[in-house]
Amino acid sequence: MLTLYGTKGSGSAAIEAALVVAGLAHDSVDAASWNPGPGRDALLRVNPLGQIPTLVLDDGTVLTESAAILIHLGLTAAPGLLPADASARATAIRGLVYVAANCYAAISVIDYPERWCEPCSEADKEHIRAGTRARLHHHWGLFADQFEASFTGTSPGALELLATVVSKWSGSRAHLEAERPAFYAKLLQVEQHAQVAAVFQRHWP
Repeated sequence: MLTLYGTKGSGSAAIEAALVVAGLAHDSVDAASWNPGPGRDALLRVNPLGQIPTLVLDDGTVLTESAAILIHLGLTAAPGLLPADASARATAIRGLVYVAANCYAAISVIDYPERWCEPCSEADKEHIRAGTRARLHHHWGLFADQFEASFTGTSPGALELLATVVSKWSGSRAHLEAERPAFYAKLLQVEQHAQVAAVFQRHWP
């Protein structure tokens, strides 16, 4: 049995949605580094960084980093998460790593600006947040321009799921609605997919 560590309103929704779409049974542990309790304690035992999502495979192998989890699932237990065509699959993998390297990284700075500033006043934190948020929106614009064609509107794959979750979680949807309305509409289409909608409702009621 797979075990997914995560919590509501977080990036773990992407992995949960992928498991649901792929029909893979799993247990869920409510855990986050910012929520003290037995869930966090269990998470730290398998992932000392305390990051979510963390997925433990049935053989005890620990997978972390959303893009890595989705790529592994797409190459092994859930091939439908990645395109069968080699060129399209390469594009999807590139897109997954793009989100991890650019969008996830920016969110970390917005959430914890003090980690990049010492000493760091409240004014410094706000300046860092503002500049990083602008950069995050720039990254999403470039993502839409390069990867929108990969959003087919059929059964959502790994790239669609990760982009849909992270754009919602990061608060970038309003920017995309204004600047990339066609791509924004495709994100909504993924979110409203029958197998995905229930996951989103649980995470963002």
